[in-house]
Amino acid sequence: MENSRYPKFTFTWIGGLVLVAGLFTGTMAVSFFGSFWKIAFKENLELKDWFMMVTNAAGFLTAIAFFDFFIVRPSTGKKLNFNFSTTNFSTYLLIFPMMMGMMLISEFITSLIPTTGPFWGKYYDFFSQLMEQLTFEPVIMIIMTVIMAPIFEEIIFRGIIQKGLINKGVNPQRAIFYASVIFGLVHANPWQFVGAVLLGCVLGLVYYKTKSLLLPMLLHGFNNLCSSLLVTYTKSESFADAFKISEWVILAVGIVLFSLFYYLFTKKYKVHYAEI
Repeated sequence: MENSRYPKFTFTWIGGLVLVAGLFTGTMAVSFFGSFWKIAFKENLELKDWFMMVTNAAGFLTAIAFFDFFIVRPSTGKKLNFNFSTTNFSTYLLIFPMMMGMMLISEFITSLIPTTGPFWGKYYDFFSQLMEQLTFEPVIMIIMTVIMAPIFEEIIFRGIIQKGLINKGVNPQRAIFYASVIFGLVHANPWQFVGAVLLGCVLGLVYYKTKSLLLPMLLHGFNNLCSSLLVTYTKSESFADAFKISEWVILAVGIVLFSLFYYLFTKKYKVHYAEI
């Protein structure tokens, strides 16, 4: 690893603050630009469907750039770089069904979280209104959720946080879990938290085993594509609602899929590539 072209940086609370500072700087820069445009040209860019997409992209890019320039380069002498190599076809045949299984399991667990009541009902209504804003324009939604989110979020949560923790000496299983919990917390609602943590563990496992950030990006995009299609055509993110079956059937299928392909991926086929 010492001769690797990939920098062996570590992730600490300082790195977390740098990421937050970069995210804030990028989003505020776009916000200030929008205010300037509104004053100068009497046009409110915030009403444009693409404005939120640009704001998110600016925030993520600035966060990654901040971490690169203020953490990675000073400590390693190298620029932030990741392995995006492909792998053998059989690996794809294992990781996508494994991911599908965990998606079904997480749906069942999420379905147990209340959506009604004095507290949960108001919170869920507020969350639903936010989601409606994101799903107003299907093309923009697909670009944000299926392309942008998998790329930027995997770089930050798996490529920076998880990898940085492992480089720091944290046990890989704990590093995967910690990165997944942080990934869940940033979604800021209990319904997405559960899925983000569980799916994040699968994404983290795949990244740890293959060392390629491309694979969790593809899996993340697959998950978000399924959710986007369900929302677009059924107005729900539930496979059970889409196929008119019980959530218990969804759970059973999920457990079978995940257990089988997890075993094949981690035990029978020991995929573990090294970065060079």
